[in-house]
Amino acid sequence: MKRNGNRMGMNRRKKSANLLYHILMILLSIIMVYPFLWSALSSFKPVSELYVGSPLNFLPQNPTMENFNRLFEILPFGKMLFNSIFLSVVIPIGMIIVSSFTAYALARLDFKGRNIIFILFIAVMMVPSHVTTIPNYKTIIELKLINSYWALFLTSVFTAANSFNIFFFRQYFLTIPKDLENAAVIDGCSRFRVFIQIIMPNSKPAIATTAILSFRSVWNQFLFPMLVISDYDRLPITVGLKYLKEWEPNWAVLLAGSSLSIIPIVIVYLIFQKYFLQSNLSSGFGGT
Repeated sequence: MKRNGNRMGMNRRKKSANLLYHILMILLSIIMVYPFLWSALSSFKPVSELYVGSPLNFLPQNPTMENFNRLFEILPFGKMLFNSIFLSVVIPIGMIIVSSFTAYALARLDFKGRNIIFILFIAVMMVPSHVTTIPNYKTIIELKLINSYWALFLTSVFTAANSFNIFFFRQYFLTIPKDLENAAVIDGCSRFRVFIQIIMPNSKPAIATTAILSFRSVWNQFLFPMLVISDYDRLPITVGLKYLKEWEPNWAVLLAGSSLSIIPIVIVYLIFQKYFLQSNLSSGFGGT
């Protein structure tokens, strides 16, 4: 009887702890999601409604699409949105290709100075991106790539911005059993075929993770695109919102632009979230 009483007491304590945990998680979720919901729903509010009432009343009383119409009147918002999507797809593809090849060399090939090179990559990761802005800008001027997407592509793929992807891929490749590669080599596969047909198919979680992080990084770029891109038709959405803030006093219009700019990131995460979560749980074998 005493043991049963102790077990019942432990079960009650566990249930109480689980209940408190879930209540805390729900409260934290509400706190984190509320600002996004408020900004998204406030973009449908007329000006007279936006600046009055309690912030807790985030539902629009008289919904309107005027803010979105005004947004597309002030800026070539559709073009800027396309520019951001284009850059956030092309540049991450380049980053994944370069970083995966580099990481494979550091993880599997035995050459002199390999560890030193890897340490240098880690050291570069510690350097704030703003420190390299002036050298990168001067390099782009020397290459005569001002007002060109090549400026953004080269400074993202072949500079310190790609160091984390190299580090991440290398650590993931080390978890893939070498027996898979050895079996492929015995069957006559070259190093390149091993990389393409064995390593990369087993690295889907790592690819998805770097794709999400790279997409977000490129999408949120602001300072360097503002420096090197001067043509309004080539500007990404982040720089476009900066000009929108200067030209339009109505904050509801700015909220409309900000809400639309978040949608692609959410879509990308929803598409790759399965592999993104697996990258933290998988051993690397088979990518599952």
